[in-house]
Amino acid sequence: MKTAASRVVLASAATFFVMVSIALGEPLATTTVTPDELKWVKGPLAMRAAIAGDDKKQGMYVFRAKFPANFKAEPHYHPDEKVNMVISGTLLVGYGEEFDESKMKALPAGSIWTEPANQPHFVWAKDGEVVIQVVGNGPSGTTLVKPK
Repeated sequence: MKTAASRVVLASAATFFVMVSIALGEPLATTTVTPDELKWVKGPLAMRAAIAGDDKKQGMYVFRAKFPANFKAEPHYHPDEKVNMVISGTLLVGYGEEFDESKMKALPAGSIWTEPANQPHFVWAKDGEVVIQVVGNGPSGTTLVKPK
């Protein structure tokens, strides 16, 4: 009986460690990168530069996005939580299912905002180019909010 119980405990522990490994995804690799070394590519909404991880896979990721002047992202949401920082420029950020300038806050360089999972939000680079840094825990994706 003691051996059977030990096997159950061992099997449970092994299953736990496998599940944690799957949930955490790939381990974060060491990375050092200067702004001049970023490789900008066309993303789904804007130019993007991957820094660490992959937002399409399980685990932590970091990337920068560059919005041209007057870029607007209509209300949308993501399945994962994100913490974002304005690197340069000023970005207007609002929360809700409808684009409403009166609900937006101007965030200059150095500002931070959060995007809880499935929280509709919208952004506007009203006055010029904006660069942001996004940190999340994938997999991620973008779902547009259907207009009412």
